[in-house]
Amino acid sequence: MNIVEVNPSGGCHVVILGAGASIAASIRDPEEHGLLLPSMNNLPDVVGLHGCLSHFPQELIQDNFEATYSNIVEHDPDNPYLKVMNDLIYSYFASMLLPLKPTIYDYLIMSLRDKDVIATFNWDPFLYQAWWRNALHGSSPQLLFLHGNVAVGYNKEHNMIGRAGMYTKDGNIYFEPTKLLYPVKHKNYASDSYIKKAWDILQDRLDKSTCNTHNVTIFGYSAPVSDVEAMGLMKKAWGSVDDRNLEQFEIIDVRSEEEVTYSWRDFIHTHHYDYRTSFFESSLALYPRRTDEAFFCHYLPITPEEAFVESNPVPQDFQTFEEMWDWYQPLIDRE
Repeated sequence: MNIVEVNPSGGCHVVILGAGASIAASIRDPEEHGLLLPSMNNLPDVVGLHGCLSHFPQELIQDNFEATYSNIVEHDPDNPYLKVMNDLIYSYFASMLLPLKPTIYDYLIMSLRDKDVIATFNWDPFLYQAWWRNALHGSSPQLLFLHGNVAVGYNKEHNMIGRAGMYTKDGNIYFEPTKLLYPVKHKNYASDSYIKKAWDILQDRLDKSTCNTHNVTIFGYSAPVSDVEAMGLMKKAWGSVDDRNLEQFEIIDVRSEEEVTYSWRDFIHTHHYDYRTSFFESSLALYPRRTDEAFFCHYLPITPEEAFVESNPVPQDFQTFEEMWDWYQPLIDRE
């Protein structure tokens, strides 16, 4: 039988995004204005930070910008050029726009349901833009911005999230832009109420004692050893790999399989992982909106039909949103 025929049910699917996800999306469908999506290795070149960086000792400058920023904060936390760099970075990312056609981010949003979570480390607005323009077509996953985001604002008094720099319709609630956290060595997520809330939710979804999560997909996040606090929080929630023998860990990355599995060795139970180099090879694209159901059919089948359930790969060549929404509609109707 086809996965479309399986009754929707299932537990949470957690997707964690790094810079590689946005870079992959931009390679396939370039940013609307032709802006380049920087990584932490080329961010000073793309955004134009070398003028600011020239005011700091050369020994503080590293290949990775987050490491550089951490060194600078430790060396001279009150230096005015820190604010200049923050403003330049914020302005650059805030000006980015998804092209006006279905992108990988649109496929990602449409391939999950409201029981699922996408947590991102990225500052670019692509994920939020995709969520916004697909919000009326089926239930959408919850979004968590683990390092802040240029598109997202937060009102601490009312504990509400909205578009950065905007007010609610009645004009009474303002959404303060979220802080972009750079110093990876000593990130204190608890110091920012929005960031802390995002991490609390992610940890809850990764903890098997509090959430029924069987699928985790890591898309373009390298698990850098420099980001000690982030990896520590996720590992604490995930627990021992010996206790995660019913979970499937999926990694979408262009690095070698050996490299990525070593990076995530503390999360993978023996052979319980899938390695992909493209989003369209992943469970999200092969079993859209039914990833958890597909997991149970393949790994804990009740009938022979379930054991040999066929995939329902999403077409890769949608030219309009209407085409894409029409394709997903039968899945949504069954939900």
